[in-house]
Amino acid sequence: MKKPIKHVERGVALVAGGLFNTIQFFNQYRPGKSFTPKWSDKPMLKSWQKSKPPLGFPRTTDSLCPKCVIEARQRILSAPVIDPTELVNEKVGEIKATIIERDGQIWMVKDCPVHGHFEDIMAIDSKFLKHIEAMFPGRDIQAHNDEKLHNHGSSTIKYGRGSVLTIDLTNRCNMMCDPCFMDANQVGFVHELSFDEIKDILDKAISIKPRRQMSVQFSGGEPTISPHFLDSIRYSRKVGYNSVQCATNGIEFAKSKEFCRAAAEAGLRYAYLQFDGIGNDANSHRQVGNLFDVKLRAIDNLHEAGVEIVLVTTLVNNINNDQVGSVIRFALENPKKIAFISFQPVSFTGRDEEITDDRRMAQRYTLSHLARDVKDQVGITEPTRDWFPLSLMGAFADFADLAHGPDAEWGQVSCGCHPNCGVGTAVMIDKETKEMRPVPEFLNIPGLVRDMQRITDAGRGKWASNVMMGLALLKHYNSYSAPTHFSLYELFKKFDKSFGLTGKNYGRVDGKRSKRDIEARRADRWNFLFIAGMWFQDLFNYDFRRTEMCIIPYGTQEGEISFCAYNTGIGWRNIIEQMHQNATVAKWYQEHGRHEIFARGKEVALDYKSAVSLNLNETDLQRPHRPEMAGPKTAHEEAVMMRKLYQEMVLKQKLGASEVEQNKPVQIKSLGRAKNETTTSASA
Repeated sequence: MKKPIKHVERGVALVAGGLFNTIQFFNQYRPGKSFTPKWSDKPMLKSWQKSKPPLGFPRTTDSLCPKCVIEARQRILSAPVIDPTELVNEKVGEIKATIIERDGQIWMVKDCPVHGHFEDIMAIDSKFLKHIEAMFPGRDIQAHNDEKLHNHGSSTIKYGRGSVLTIDLTNRCNMMCDPCFMDANQVGFVHELSFDEIKDILDKAISIKPRRQMSVQFSGGEPTISPHFLDSIRYSRKVGYNSVQCATNGIEFAKSKEFCRAAAEAGLRYAYLQFDGIGNDANSHRQVGNLFDVKLRAIDNLHEAGVEIVLVTTLVNNINNDQVGSVIRFALENPKKIAFISFQPVSFTGRDEEITDDRRMAQRYTLSHLARDVKDQVGITEPTRDWFPLSLMGAFADFADLAHGPDAEWGQVSCGCHPNCGVGTAVMIDKETKEMRPVPEFLNIPGLVRDMQRITDAGRGKWASNVMMGLALLKHYNSYSAPTHFSLYELFKKFDKSFGLTGKNYGRVDGKRSKRDIEARRADRWNFLFIAGMWFQDLFNYDFRRTEMCIIPYGTQEGEISFCAYNTGIGWRNIIEQMHQNATVAKWYQEHGRHEIFARGKEVALDYKSAVSLNLNETDLQRPHRPEMAGPKTAHEEAVMMRKLYQEMVLKQKLGASEVEQNKPVQIKSLGRAKNETTTSASA
C-alpha cells in the first residue's frame, strides 16, 4: 500500500504537468537571445542550432588501417630525429569504413588497398545502438580556436569544451597489467613530467576559451608513484579546477592511511579505482596475488580520508564479463562508500595492439554487451528503454549554463561525446535501508530532457527558468514508482545539489573545501549511483567522427590531444613520450633506484590486523559463473605460443615447460623506497 504522501505527490505532478504545458505554449514565442558567457568566445547554442555527426546504418566514416598505422609510427620513431609533422599535415594510415547492420548486429567493415579487409563488431543488438543514437541531443559548441594546444591534424578535437583533462604524470607503474593502454614498464625508457611541466599543462588548459575544464584527472602509469603527485593536486585546486581526480590501482592508498589523508588534504576529490571484479580470482589476470584485498583496503582508507570512490572496471569478454552483476551488487551493498561505476569495454591497444583476430573476436566486449549483462546479471534496466548516451547529460549542462548566466567564470562540465562513445543509466539507493530503484522507472528521462531543451531554448533568465525546471521535474516524476522514502523535496534537492542552481550551500567542492564540507555532502540519505559505460576506440573500430567530439583531452608537452588519438589512433602517445623521454630505464634506475613492481602473483604487504568495513556477497566471492576461454588470453601468452610454434615447426625444436616459462615478463624487485621519501622529493 502506498504512503498517503505518494498520492499527494502524484496529484501535484499532474497539476504541474498541465501548468508547464500551458506556460510553455506561450513561452515558445519570441525566445530570448543566446548570450556569450565570460568563459566562452561563442554564444550558447539553441537545441535546433546543434549539429550532429552522420548517424544510422549504413553510414560511411573515416577510419584507420591497423597495419598502416603501426608501420607509419615505426617509421617516425626510427628516424634520427622524431618529427610528428607528418601526422599534422597528412592523413597517415586513413581509410574509409562502413558501419552496417548485419543479422541484427552492427559491424564496422573496411578495406586497405595494401593490407586487405578488416571488420569488427560494434553492437550485438542493433536495436540498442539505434536507441542510443536516437537519444543524441546534438554537438556542443565548437571547440577552441587556438593552434598551439590543438593542432594535431585529423586527430584535432573540433566540438565541445571537454569534460576531464587527463594528465599522465609518469609512464612508470607498480603493476604489470595486461591489458594496458600505455604498455607501462615495457617501452625501455621513462617518461615522467616535471612539476614545471605539469603546471604549464594545467595553466594552458584554462588560458583558452571555452574555459571549460572543471575536472582534471592525473593518470599514468601509476600517478601515485610520481614524486609530484601531491603537489599537482594542490596546484590544480589553487588555479581553479574544482574536481581533481586520479586514476589508480590503489596500491599506495591501501598501504598507507597517512598517504590517503595527505591526498585528501591536498584536494583530491575522486579516486578512479581500477576494480575488475569481486574476489582475488576475478582480479587474477592482473597478476597480483591479493589484489582484491588491496582494493577493499584502498576503498576504506580513501573514504575515511574524505575521497570519493569511482569503481573502474575493464571488461574483457570471456575473462571477467561475469563480473558486471557482482560489481553493481557490491556498490548497491555499500552505498555510503561507492559514488559511481565506470565500466570500460576493453580497447585493444598498448600491449594488445597486435592482437590476433581469433582472440580479438573472442574477447571483444561492447556497450550493448554491458546493457544486456546488467539486465541478465542484476535484473534491472531494459537496454532499449533505460540506457542513454552520456552526451544526453549535455542538455543538463546547457540548462545549468543558462541558469548561471553570462557572468559565470567557468562553463559546466558538458559530456558532449559521440553517442557511440559512452552510455549510462542510474540507480537511486536509500543509504539507510539499501532500497533501490532505477531512476528511469520513476523519472521520465526522455520527456524531461525534451522539456529542459524547450526551457533552455526560451532563454527567460535564471529564476523564470528555474521555476519552469521545477515544473518539468514534477511533470515527469512518478511518485508511485519511486523508493519508499524518496520525496519531491529529495528530487529537487538532488537536482540543485548537482548543478548549484539556487546558490544553496550543500558543502563546498572548490579548493577551499573542508572536512566539514565533505561530511555535509555525504549526509545526503540518497546515493544517485551512476552506472556508465565508456568504450575507448582501438585501431579496429576507429572512427574519426568520435575523435572530433572527444570530451577527455590528454594534456601533454605537445598540446591537448583526444584520448583515443593519444592512446590508440595514430599513436600520439608513443611519439610524444619518446620525444620527451627522461632517460632509458637502466639510466633511470642508476639515478633514482628501482620502484617496486607487483607481478607474477606477488602480494602487496597490507595491515590485516584491522578488518575492512565493506559488505561482500558470498555468492559473488565464489564466482559461480567464471568464464572459460580456450587458447591464449593475453598478448604475452600469444607471444609465448607463437615463439613455441616457430621453434617447434620451423626450427624443429621441442620446448619443455621450463623453457616456455622463461618467456614470462621479468619481475623488477624493489629497492624499498619509502613513501615519505617520495613525498619529500615532491615538495622539493
